[in-house]
Amino acid sequence: MMPQDRVYEITPKVLPADSDATITVRPVQAHAAFEAGASYCVEYYAMEGGQKSAHDIWEVSPRSDGCLVLRRHLEGEQEHRFVLVREAGGKRPFRMVVHVYSLHEDLFRRRPYLGDLHMHTQYSDGRESPAYVAARCREIGMDFMAITDHGQYAPSIEAQEAFAGIPLELLILRGEEVHPPGNPVHLVNFGGAFSVNALFEDKEQYAAAVEQYERDLGSLVPGCDGRRYAETLFCLDKIREGGGLAIYCHPYWVAGQAYYVSEAFNTQMMNAQPYDALELIGGYGLDEPESNLLQVARYHEERAGGKRIPIVGVTDSHGTDTGRLFGWYWTLVLAPELSQEALISGIKDRCSVAVETLPGERALMYGPFRLSKYAYFLWREVLPLKRRLCEEEGRLMQAHIAGHDVRDRLSECYGRVRRLVDRMWATG
Repeated sequence: MMPQDRVYEITPKVLPADSDATITVRPVQAHAAFEAGASYCVEYYAMEGGQKSAHDIWEVSPRSDGCLVLRRHLEGEQEHRFVLVREAGGKRPFRMVVHVYSLHEDLFRRRPYLGDLHMHTQYSDGRESPAYVAARCREIGMDFMAITDHGQYAPSIEAQEAFAGIPLELLILRGEEVHPPGNPVHLVNFGGAFSVNALFEDKEQYAAAVEQYERDLGSLVPGCDGRRYAETLFCLDKIREGGGLAIYCHPYWVAGQAYYVSEAFNTQMMNAQPYDALELIGGYGLDEPESNLLQVARYHEERAGGKRIPIVGVTDSHGTDTGRLFGWYWTLVLAPELSQEALISGIKDRCSVAVETLPGERALMYGPFRLSKYAYFLWREVLPLKRRLCEEEGRLMQAHIAGHDVRDRLSECYGRVRRLVDRMWATG
């Protein structure tokens, strides 16, 4: 969180491009009040416009309600900075920087939602209950999440049912990690209405379906196993049939002494793109960065070759209190609303960024340049304000599953994040 956001409310922070903007700086702590009748020098910078010129400097005084109001025409899609300075001639020297961002219409009508699409619980190789994992997700600032245990769909339903009838702004979705029998490929079913893993139980029906897929295959990359590829296509199609997002997981995961799938298989997947989204980063500790770096390098190479690849960032967490993975990787989706359909559409429309926040390191954004630039602004200027509100709600969720009656307090929390975001966006 930027220091001034603790003592000033700056609204809005996201505005339409090529429009006249009115930005209000409101003190929320007594010690931060502006000096009545004093003049504050304003220096304006368009981040992409180079150094300031003379007309980019003016003076402004507080209104009768104690707020400073900044007015400026915001050209183009970019960040804008207003440096407010009160020299020593006043009661005290003062300097602060107000950051806002102007967007073209296609992005301005979308809002940022943070989440994790791949994580585990005690029902597979994780450590905690589905409900606890969901509560911890909210505590660290997530807007959406899904439990995706290995081969199991029921734990994700348990997470939903633990908070049935409880007013929450966290969207808890269904999911599972899908493993075709005898096939090393890992896929994530995010939000699907039924279990794909359950379809493997009828072995004859599954085998017949895969055989049909295999017969329908066209030419493959030399060395790609046709049977495994046919099984993968079956699973991806079934995820979509249930309305879910079909994710191709960790393509450069090292299992044992080799990548868990062949390079020929990866190339076939990159060429054909039968998945909905590529798991770009996530799931690797500080001692194993190579897999993520290779995935990112391959993504950029494919994009340079003309591919348009939707991406996600995930933790693949196996415990929220282990100090490993949880909270290190995120998906930031730009969508018009917080719903399963809007999130999946946003990712498919390539309006998502994979975020890496390793311990002690600065946040890194992976994705298209336009989105990454905007995402850095959001991570610095908007999302910390959301996370501060999410923390209390997450702790109350933990109290709820521990048996405490906190429904009224959760009801008080409900809607706070939405109202904050509404204030951060210009309404007209």
